[in-house]
Amino acid sequence: MIRPAFDDIYMELAVNLAKRSHCIKRHVGAVLTKDTRIISIGYNGPPSGTHNCDEEWVENGCPRDSKGGCSLAIHAEQNAILYAVKNKTSVDGATLYVTLSPCLSCARIIFSMGIIRVIYFNSYAEHKGIASDEGVEFLNRFGVTCERYKGTLTNVTHMI
Repeated sequence: MIRPAFDDIYMELAVNLAKRSHCIKRHVGAVLTKDTRIISIGYNGPPSGTHNCDEEWVENGCPRDSKGGCSLAIHAEQNAILYAVKNKTSVDGATLYVTLSPCLSCARIIFSMGIIRVIYFNSYAEHKGIASDEGVEFLNRFGVTCERYKGTLTNVTHMI
């Protein structure tokens, strides 16, 4: 039996978690780990107790904010970090696996919380049609290892 690498296990989980998202625009999953243990998970969507976009606004998703973004969405990495902190779990020194590279806003939070490594599956810049992954550049510039996943996913039934 071949033992899978932790990067493969955690990225597969992130991809599968993305399927839980209620977002109409994009499904994103995140897994936060420390010392080879999962400390939190998250996926993008509205705050708990508000409206699920795919149920309330089936065709177009939630109303847009002044910049054209989702007015309710919390990003997957934010959800994973918030859940850990809410439950008094330190994320300092943690690794984050996420299906879409962090936006600049999430990158600031990741850095500020002391997360030291980010592995992402797809590029935010490619998804948004912009020139560069500002979040990745920010993290790398300030000493957070941030790299695109290079492994092989074998236990994912459908990529989102």
